[in-house]
Amino acid sequence: MNNSLGRHVLAEIYECSFDILNDVQKVEEIMVNAALEAGAEIREVVFHKFSPQGVSGVVVISESHLAIHTWPELGYAAVDVFTCGDRVNPWDACNYLTRMFKAGQMTASEVKRGFSSEKQKAVNL
Repeated sequence: MNNSLGRHVLAEIYECSFDILNDVQKVEEIMVNAALEAGAEIREVVFHKFSPQGVSGVVVISESHLAIHTWPELGYAAVDVFTCGDRVNPWDACNYLTRMFKAGQMTASEVKRGFSSEKQKAVNL
């Protein structure tokens, strides 16, 4: 893990199915299955349906979390998958979500969380 505590993938998922992204039960089911697909252990699940459209939710896992907010009218989902330890691969979850949302494309970046081999600069607020 290169001296980091975890991996945090921020994914932009585009050209998704409106009907899937606007269905709170379907989004919850897909997010839970994405966590399982990545090998995570699920602790809690909370999802909310917005009016007139959109879904937000989080799947709390022993290894950290998966979170989502959808804009069905734009075919877009903002997702973050944060996993600690070496056992769970956040990319497996992101790739699964992309397939299940019937997305046209996904772009993502990974941030190493926690300790680094380089000196960290502290900022006091």
